[in-house]
Amino acid sequence: MEHLLTELIGFDTVSHLSNENITRYVVEHLVRLGFETELTSYRDRRETAKFCLIARRDPSGSAVNNPSPHSSTPGLAYFCHTDVVSADRWSGPGGDPFRATIDNERLYGRGACDMKGSLAAMLAAASRVSIDDQTSPLWIVATADEEVGFEGAKHLVRSSQAYREIVASNPVSIIGEPTRLRVVYAHKGITGLQIHSVGQAAHSSTSEGVNANIAMVPMLQTLLEIDARCRHDKTLRDERFDPPTLTWNFGVSDQMKTVNIVPDHCTAWVSFRTMPNMDGGELIDEVVTRAAVLGLRVEEFAGGPPMATSRDQPCVGQMCTLVEPFIGPNKPTAVCYATDGCILDELTQRIVCGPGSIAQAHKTDEFISLKALHQGVDFYESAIRWWCGE
Repeated sequence: MEHLLTELIGFDTVSHLSNENITRYVVEHLVRLGFETELTSYRDRRETAKFCLIARRDPSGSAVNNPSPHSSTPGLAYFCHTDVVSADRWSGPGGDPFRATIDNERLYGRGACDMKGSLAAMLAAASRVSIDDQTSPLWIVATADEEVGFEGAKHLVRSSQAYREIVASNPVSIIGEPTRLRVVYAHKGITGLQIHSVGQAAHSSTSEGVNANIAMVPMLQTLLEIDARCRHDKTLRDERFDPPTLTWNFGVSDQMKTVNIVPDHCTAWVSFRTMPNMDGGELIDEVVTRAAVLGLRVEEFAGGPPMATSRDQPCVGQMCTLVEPFIGPNKPTAVCYATDGCILDELTQRIVCGPGSIAQAHKTDEFISLKALHQGVDFYESAIRWWCGE
């Protein structure tokens, strides 16, 4: 198990790089386990090749549409991403973020927690379950670019025939992000925008320039007022989340480093976390209207919507039961971060659950404990056997 995760960490898959090598490594591993695979690719905004994988293992000697006796929908689908955030300021043991190091019962490396540890756990779990023990299909899906706008998941939704087959089956779907094996039935989405002000550069000793910051100042006042409203308006709250607000976040920069030049560009940005039935559209409209009055240009970003599975669905309660041997009595919860699950909204039984803690994700000494890693394998094995087996 540790060797498998070490191998995965060894692939430098920071989001601006290609993830081809790690994806082909996973393909080879799954083919040995009896999976059929679909590999699709696209080019990101930098024209870098990115790869997404959907692998499927059907029951041996059984009809593909033979459902598990435990569920009204056939099989189980697992989703993960292979890209990681940058590791420029790595401070973990060993000094190299892409050379896994075990220290004090922890395995360190970029992606150890988010989320190559989860992928390693699922691969190990799948190897424990014989194809002869399956009565329903098992899918394992690995995307690119989750960390930069869920672009890989969006590509699958647009372009993958194998994903269409998953949608048609609508299996219980686990997004394996780190939750400490807590069962997450809902999470926030994320969206944002940039506001651009254009002036005219000139020597600051003259009156010939137009300072781009001047038009931006009243826009910033509007953003500040919306920030206060998001914090205190009870109609913009959902108490299932902590914090229960849209967490409106904003900043501004003219990128000027010389004080004797009139700034000719200024850009403000906004990022906020949407919630089910609360997309903040009216706030964006308010910004767009104000910007038009001030002569500013607004650029919106798609991001991803919230994910919400009814906590009353049988699969949610069953997942809580399956995880109880590892974390004790538990209840489904909602979290504030976003996952690929927000893009997979055609699937109605999405649950986020994986080993490791989100508190370790993206840190300069990212790790997953060996105990959590092995618990992840055991839990995923039990999930496969429940939804795919006798």
